[in-house]
Amino acid sequence: MTPFDHKLGSPLTKQPISVLQINLGKRCNLACTHCHVEASPKRTEELSPEICDQLIELIHRFPQIQTVDLTGGAPEMNYGFKPLVEAARLCEKEVIVRSNLTIYFVDGFQEIPEYCARHQVRIIASLPCYLEDNVDKMRGKGVYQDSIAAIQRLNQLGYGRQQNLVLDLVYNPPLPQPQSFSLPPEQQQLDPAYKHYLKQHFDLDFNQLFTITNLPIGRTKFYLKNKNIHQPYLQFLEDNYNSQTTEHLMCRDQLSIDYLGNIYDCDFNQMENIPAQTSTGELLTIKKLLEFENLDVIREIQTAPFCYGCTAGCGSSCGGALISDD
Repeated sequence: MTPFDHKLGSPLTKQPISVLQINLGKRCNLACTHCHVEASPKRTEELSPEICDQLIELIHRFPQIQTVDLTGGAPEMNYGFKPLVEAARLCEKEVIVRSNLTIYFVDGFQEIPEYCARHQVRIIASLPCYLEDNVDKMRGKGVYQDSIAAIQRLNQLGYGRQQNLVLDLVYNPPLPQPQSFSLPPEQQQLDPAYKHYLKQHFDLDFNQLFTITNLPIGRTKFYLKNKNIHQPYLQFLEDNYNSQTTEHLMCRDQLSIDYLGNIYDCDFNQMENIPAQTSTGELLTIKKLLEFENLDVIREIQTAPFCYGCTAGCGSSCGGALISDD
């Protein structure tokens, strides 16, 4: 394979930071087969009060932060979820929570939809297909029906129907099969198909559909290696590299922060333990950023072969496709 930085021809550089994506921990009520975080109910790693306080200080100190993006695990289950939501909204920043939807039916978390609505939290929810069988194969039996019930509840609160209550859904392709690799369908074509099916069968509404490529990390990487197709799949992603996607990559204006307070260029680098670095090779933490009084201390983004997953076809990011297929 061509090293990703060689394919670019020049280093991938940071732009001014406007997004903090915070992984609150690995605890989750599900253990999905495609999860790049390898989250599950058995995981116990989560944010500490000390790191939470540092994050709140970071949010208050830097007006350039426009979006605080909370992920996990199930972010709602991990320490710091509500304090970070409230700190960010107090500073009038957009808050995103990446939800698996089924968390709303777990004891102790049933009030989360109402809480999110009160604070006008944008919900980006996983629904890897609009068909029940495909979802349950990927995420567990009964997840589809729980997800439908959760969206119905969110709709009743105004999500997907009122301007200030945004609900987006995420499509994930099935795991790659030997001799059968594919990129996600074109986002602009799949979006109306989702909306038509969910409206016709369940009277559901949502704002946008995001399509995300399966990246060969976490449980997907273990699966690929077990099937002896890890390297062929990486080569498939490289073969579909699209240079037009690189200027839109999410790593360029984002800091990814783990539950220990370490800094990465993106969530995928975080899961593969590839930390962000300053131009002198110094590794970063929230504490160091506060000492520097500067978020923009990273010049070059750390890259790896799996970066081809974000740049193949129409591209892929936590906000879906990077370019249209026009």
